[in-house]
Amino acid sequence: MTHKLAFVILIALLCPIVLMAQDTTAVKGWKKSLIFDFTTAQSSYSNSWVGGEAGSLNWVSNLNGTAERQLKSWLNYRTIFKASFGQTLTQDVTTHDWSKPKKSTDLIDWDNLMRFTTNRLVDPYAALRLETQFYSQFDNSVTAYFRPLKLTESGGVARKFYSKDKDIVLSRLGLALRQIVKPYLTAADSLIKKDSALTDGGVESVTDFSLTLNKRVLYVGKLSLYKALFFSGSDKVKGTAFENDWKAIDINWENQFRVQVTKIITVNLYTQLLYDKEVSRKGRLKETLALGLIFHLA
Repeated sequence: MTHKLAFVILIALLCPIVLMAQDTTAVKGWKKSLIFDFTTAQSSYSNSWVGGEAGSLNWVSNLNGTAERQLKSWLNYRTIFKASFGQTLTQDVTTHDWSKPKKSTDLIDWDNLMRFTTNRLVDPYAALRLETQFYSQFDNSVTAYFRPLKLTESGGVARKFYSKDKDIVLSRLGLALRQIVKPYLTAADSLIKKDSALTDGGVESVTDFSLTLNKRVLYVGKLSLYKALFFSGSDKVKGTAFENDWKAIDINWENQFRVQVTKIITVNLYTQLLYDKEVSRKGRLKETLALGLIFHLA
């Protein structure tokens, strides 16, 4: 069952890539962008080196795509796809042997938005968002593909505050229903994995930014807020110190500045601020600064 679900998800995730990669002469009216970048850093030391430094190898690849089309005079479709994966290898200070690759970055995020364009102050919308990873791995090397998995269906009102060429500032506010699937092992030393599924519903606010600051600098941002109103697992935490954690507002704020030095060389600054009280009572911050190669595929 897990392999079938993984296959279905993979096919679904490839659909927007196929759409965005189509020739503009074949599909009229698409505003699309598909960008792939690859960054790496490496250092190593000989056995005779003195100083206690350890070598390392890091690499990260990113695929970012957007596509938008006015399907009808009253219907607009927009999809945003992000996939990132990276690994880190380290060298032992004493033996100078290299470790096995460890995952440093793993993200799949596919956001689809249908807006019913009424030419009024706000437009009704329906949205579907899938967030997952390529795989999760337990300490005993058991692998769960496309886990954890979060699926969000939502509907409400949206407004486009700014739009010019491929630049856009778009906000939406509505009611949402989320399904969250997480893997677990049946016992500490077991090789059998199962999924636990939880559901919650509440209010979501999502704002997407894509702005060309100048001909070499691009800013892409996404601010997601979610307030749960009900939770299927509330009975399990009732009476504990974590009883009300699921009621706190979840925050996911992503920012990326891409500076194109040459046609294929880019500098990327990426930050992500996460707050989910069920995971940690403190905010979590991720920052990545990298120099690498960039390829505009569409």
